[in-house]
This record gives sequence, structure tokens and C-alpha cells, in this order.
Amino acid sequence: MLLSHGGEPSPTGGPVARWSVEQVLALAPDDASRTAGTRLGTAGPWSGTGRDGAGAVWGLCTGSGSTPYRTVVDTTGPACSCSCPSRKFPCKHALGLLLLLASDDTSFRPGEPADWAAAWIEGRRGRAAEQAGAATGGEASRGPADAAARKRAERRAERVTGGAEELEQRLADLLRGGLAATDRSGYGLWDETAARMVDAQAPGLAARVRELGAITGSGPGWPVRLLEECGLLHLLDTAWLGRERLPDPLAATVRTRVGLPMSAEGVPVRDRWLVLAQYDTPDGRIVTRRIWLYGRESGRTALLLSFGAAGRSPAQSLPVGATIDAELTPYPGGGQLRAELGEQFGTTAPAGPPPGIAAAAAPAVYGTALREDPWLDACPVTLRDVIPVPSEDGWQVADAHADSALPIAPAALSRPGLWKLVALSGGGPVTVFGEIGHRGFDPFAAWDPGERGEVGGRTTGGPVVQLV
Repeated sequence: MLLSHGGEPSPTGGPVARWSVEQVLALAPDDASRTAGTRLGTAGPWSGTGRDGAGAVWGLCTGSGSTPYRTVVDTTGPACSCSCPSRKFPCKHALGLLLLLASDDTSFRPGEPADWAAAWIEGRRGRAAEQAGAATGGEASRGPADAAARKRAERRAERVTGGAEELEQRLADLLRGGLAATDRSGYGLWDETAARMVDAQAPGLAARVRELGAITGSGPGWPVRLLEECGLLHLLDTAWLGRERLPDPLAATVRTRVGLPMSAEGVPVRDRWLVLAQYDTPDGRIVTRRIWLYGRESGRTALLLSFGAAGRSPAQSLPVGATIDAELTPYPGGGQLRAELGEQFGTTAPAGPPPGIAAAAAPAVYGTALREDPWLDACPVTLRDVIPVPSEDGWQVADAHADSALPIAPAALSRPGLWKLVALSGGGPVTVFGEIGHRGFDPFAAWDPGERGEVGGRTTGGPVVQLV
């Protein structure tokens, strides 16, 4: 069993920051794992616990069998390995070991790791060294492979172009026959069109077509919403067909929206990245994990994406509320929000919230983002001094110092996180991170009232409360 976000052990070998209980529980893949891990977060079931100076901890946990489970965690990753048969990442034993470390680090004997733990630790750090060497060499003999890759990309682009042209014709036929006719056609019309886009190797177009099929049964006013989405799909089609005339960042955004694979290729940015939020979204047989980060020095917000097959959590995981000293490499495209986590230089440490903006300024942030990516549903923003209050249609976050408010997105109204936010606020102002879009503000994380991030170069703030 392995949990890893792609980062490597700290090369400094310096002091390792102590994890809080909240940060450990934030790694749990589900409530059942959180509960089971909590039961194992005491010294009772553990023996042979130890830690080294580079962030590794290990221990033997008594289970139902005669042989205890061997658990080892590299807290600089974090990454872990356990001999239990669990398919969850991390398993309850890894969570229990980290909880024990957070509550009573005196239970861990400093020194060299046990043989079984040393094998995993050395293998992990050896792979890190190999990857570092591969990054600086191995450039020879790439010419033929690159040429073959270019030919494959050109053939795929031709198929996508054929699919986009066919989709344009289908949209024209749809509007010519009238939107009301789509209600009688049922979902079959959209399913068949989406299948054609899959054949054209344009999964992004296929996904947007499937979304159109759900609009016809979405309640009063659906023709207006359908027309709006058809317009956005037409804009994406025409942008792909005329991509040679687009600026490079917008052309990269179009390729991503159509569904072509992209790789991180920007200039790496080293910063102290605050982990703002982490949450999973099921998408058919795939689970997508989103991790939002904020750079303390650069002021940049970045998104890490990882994916897991059905029944398995994505491998990448970071403790919410912590700060990591690491490099991020941005992906191409408008806004360059998505990034890839690279080398880590330090350890995790608790931190307060990032600087926020007033609620009245949030729509302008979304408007600016739309100029770079017209198909963007929402963009990240941190709001300061807002109070969750009920409204006629649900809830909203109101500015504590001005006559302005933002509606809370419908998706957040059914989540328990809304009530966590209300309880944390207690009628007073809070700092909240989330996404602002055309459906409203979707809160992901909040900090204790009165917290304002950094003061005089010193990070302030209590633990973050996850709302997703």
C-alpha cells in the first residue's frame, strides 16, 4: 500500500515539522478510515515504534492475526507502506501511526529504522535519486521517438477536426429544427453524438455534449440554458478549427478543453505553498482529486490534479492547512492554474490563511479569468470578513463591512460543510477559500474568525476547517 503525491524526501535532513491531528485526519480517504485510524492513534496497539531525523516513522500494529502489521510513513511526502491488505490510501494503520506521532511523539524511539522499514525507505529515496539523475541526462536517441510522437499527434488532430466539423453541422441542424424538438428526442440524440466525439478522440467535446443531454430535463427555463451551453460548445468548435490564429495561451486552453493530453512545461516556481483544500469528485469509473495551493511569496494559486480508478483513492495527497517548500511546474493554457508538483525542499508546517479580497471584488476576478478561458465554470478566490447568512433562495456570504453578498452555489447547500461554516462563523466574519462562478460561491475551507495570514513576516492563524 502506497500513498504519495510525487514529492521526494527532504534532502536537508533537518528538523521535521510536527503534524497536527487535524492535518492527519485530512488525509483520510473516508469517514470509516478516519474513525478506524483514530482508534489506533494511541500507544496501546503499537510496538517497535521509531523515527529518524529525515521524517520517517515506523511501527508494528497488533491486528486480528498473529503477525502484527508493519507500517512505515515518510512524513516529508507524505508517503506510506503497510503490510495490511487494505486498498485504501492511506490505510487505518498509517493514519493511526501519524495520529500517535501528532499526539505523543515521545512514543517513537529516535534512531536507525528497523530492517523491514529501512528497505522501503532506502528504495523510495533511491528512486528519488534516480529520477533526479534522469532529469539531467538521457537526452540522446530521442529524435526518432519525437518524430513518431509528432505523427501520432497530427493524426489525432485530424480526427478531432473531423469530429468538430461534424458537431458543428449537428448543432446547426439542432437550431434549425428548434430547441423544443430536443425534448421529444430524449437522451439518445446526445448519447449518439457524444459517441461520435469519442470516436474522433475528443473526450472534452464528448463530455460537453453529454452535459447538454441533462439540460432538457432540468426544470423550467431549460431552453435558455440549452442555448447558452450550445453557444459555448459552438465557440469551442470554432476555436479548435481556427486554433492557428489564436494566441498561444488561448490555443493551449482550447486543446485542453477539447481533450488533448498536455504536459507540464512551464518554468518551475519554487515557493512556500499553503495547502488550501483537497477534495475528490467521482466521474464515472474515475475519481478526480483536486488540491488547491497558494504561494506565499509569488501570490499564485495552483491546482494539482490526480486520478484514481474505481474503488481506489488517487495517490496524490497533501495535508490541508500545511505549508510545503516545493517547486511547481505549470501546465500551458490560460491562467496556468494547473501545475505539477516537483521536488520538495523542506517539511510541512502549519500556516494561517492567505490574504483575501472583499466579496464585492470576487465577480471581477471571475470575469478576468473568463477572458483567458471562456469555458471556465469557476475560479479560486479567498474572501475575507464574510458572514454566512440565510437568503430567500438558500444561503449567501455577506460582506461584514459593506452592503454586498454572494450567493452560495447550489452544490454546497446539500453538503455538511455549509453547517460547519455557519458554526465556525457564529454570526461573525470569517476567511473562506472556495470557487466563484456563474452559479455562485462554493466554499471549500475556512479559518477561525479574525485570522489574517501573515503579520510582520510571521504566519498567524489557527487550523483550517475543511468544508468539502
